[in-house]
Amino acid sequence: MGFIPSYSALYKNGKLAAVAEELEARMQDCSLCPRSCSVDRRTGRGSCGSGLLPVVSSAGPHFGEERCLVGRGGAGTIFFTHCNMACVFCQNYDISQLGQGREIGYGELASMMLSLQAAGCHNINFVTPTHMVYAIVRALIIAAGRGLSVPLVYNSGGYDSVDTLKLLEGVFDIYMPDFKYWDVDTARRFSGVEHYPETARAALREMHGQVGDLQIDSTGIARRGLLVRHLVLPGNLAGTTDIIDFVRGLSSRTFLNIMDQYRPAFRADTYNELKRRPTLEEVDEAIRYARGSGLTRLG
Repeated sequence: MGFIPSYSALYKNGKLAAVAEELEARMQDCSLCPRSCSVDRRTGRGSCGSGLLPVVSSAGPHFGEERCLVGRGGAGTIFFTHCNMACVFCQNYDISQLGQGREIGYGELASMMLSLQAAGCHNINFVTPTHMVYAIVRALIIAAGRGLSVPLVYNSGGYDSVDTLKLLEGVFDIYMPDFKYWDVDTARRFSGVEHYPETARAALREMHGQVGDLQIDSTGIARRGLLVRHLVLPGNLAGTTDIIDFVRGLSSRTFLNIMDQYRPAFRADTYNELKRRPTLEEVDEAIRYARGSGLTRLG
């Protein structure tokens, strides 16, 4: 029997519509993310800059993601404009903070998903989905009815509300959050968010509880589970070893991708600590620590 995405059951029993309605209710006095800015996004814009309809900067096969997502056909990536974080070093700042993109309706979002599947992509990879989950579910109802059958990937910065994630159980097959910082003051300074470490820990626990460890099929393609990303910052600003310990505490088989591609971008050069890239030694030390921690699956 072939792969059946988790959302298939919710679509067949008609529960996707109820999920969309609950998410839309949260959007009307917005508490979709931990900022809980309470804006009615049908008529205004939340603290993330988003109104009602999704704004998309690009959609297409992406070959720069993890190998288990990319395979031969690529990850079917849809980049949403705006973000509920405000990272001073964001490499996609034109999308996340300057608002570059085009507003679309739910039907067009569904068509994008189906086009990516038809192009041979192994999944639909939603980048920064947190503020647009109701739109994703509305589009999914349309796309599932027209034959969508690949996994959905929730690719976020880790600043996610557990209450919202609970509503999404059964919608996403793969959760792929960042865990950016262990220190609350560092998160506030460099990403403009409050209570990030405890929020991310709670979100990752909920994600892991829903989908478990990452499952990869015989062809090397991820089908379901949790994949955590962590970007090594210079001078151990991110608190990397503590983050590794937490991830190991979820499961020794948690898939962790330790990323080395930090470079000063956007407004990073206004902070002395962020003006340089991490050294090879800093990255190697993070990887050695992860291996020594007992984690068995590193990206």
